[in-house]
Amino acid sequence: MKIIGIDPGSVITGIGVIEESNGTPRLVGYDALKMKSSRPMPERLKMIYDFCTKKIKQLKPDTLAIETAFYGKNIQSTLKLGQVRGAIIIAAMNMNIPVTEYSPREIKKSVTGNGAASKTDVQVYIKNILRMKDDRILSDSSDALAIALCHLYNSQNLVKAKIGRKNKSTWKDFIEHNPGKIYRRTK
Repeated sequence: MKIIGIDPGSVITGIGVIEESNGTPRLVGYDALKMKSSRPMPERLKMIYDFCTKKIKQLKPDTLAIETAFYGKNIQSTLKLGQVRGAIIIAAMNMNIPVTEYSPREIKKSVTGNGAASKTDVQVYIKNILRMKDDRILSDSSDALAIALCHLYNSQNLVKAKIGRKNKSTWKDFIEHNPGKIYRRTK
């Protein structure tokens, strides 16, 4: 499975691509689109859409993972981020690529084990996991690779959960496996 992770940004949008090989992630590549903040937002949105469309055509991923929008202190930044995410999602959907979203905390936790990890920590883990030798990677690109890894790990856990479960879970199964959580009323 080839996964493209995208770290949306209205000035820098990072892209990271990994491929799973026998359960192990392998780096395919990474890039970033850098734009001037002085450019009008509609122009930047078109640049982001075109950049993502080009990368999807070039790299042919099976799926796209993107960071969810989060509310920050600056509402204008949050609104711009929503527009950027929209441009990226539409680019993927127009290319028939499924899109999955992950929160920043979920991404950090899946890669470092700590949902409050710093950008530097994420970058160190990404470089180790993907055996990268280049120290000059932008944090936006390493964040995009972290998003792709988060999707890979979540996909692997979903498959393991499905394999481990023989049939549908029922309330009877829950009661048998969690006797301490059952309250029985006595007369």
